[in-house]
This record gives sequence, structure tokens and C-alpha cells, in this order.
Amino acid sequence: MAFLLNKASILSPLRSRFQSTNGSFAQSSRGYHIELGEREKALLADDPALRRFKSHTKGVKRVKRMGDVLTIVVVAGCCYEIYVRAVMREEARKAEKSATSV
Repeated sequence: MAFLLNKASILSPLRSRFQSTNGSFAQSSRGYHIELGEREKALLADDPALRRFKSHTKGVKRVKRMGDVLTIVVVAGCCYEIYVRAVMREEARKAEKSATSV
């Protein structure tokens, strides 16, 4: 459900308008490419000691899917409860109206 609230898609029209009004002076949001130094390359290198702590793609996707399914189930349950209460209230009003009119 998080994909519905992606701020990049919400702000993209504003960003494109802002950049088009500045004309040729508008800078790219990525900036200039700078080659990585030795320290950055060492930090980005694969570390075998940390491999067991990294999350696995299949597991992450499965957890996300379970969260989405649970969200849908909860929303459906809430909608059902609201519907049942509305129907019961309407039946009570009809029963009360028929009891008072007799």
C-alpha cells in the first residue's frame, strides 16, 4: 500500500514546472558525476562477514505481500462491520416504527 503514497510521483509535476520556469539555469537533480574514491569503493564492496545479516529479496517480498493482504483483510472487516451496524440500525428503526404505529 506504500506505493500509493510515493512522494516522488506526487511532487513530480511541481518539480517539472519549477525547472521549466527557470529555463537554462535549472540544474539537474542528479548533479555532476564524481568518481568514487578508495574509501567509498571499500565501503561499497561486498563484506562476507555481513552477508548473513542482509535481507533476502524473496523474504522481503513475502513480508510485504503479507502486510498488503492483512491490510486488505482489516479494511474489508471494517467495511463489513459498518455495513452490519447500518443494517441492524435500519431494522431497529423499522421495528420501532411498526411497533409505535400499531
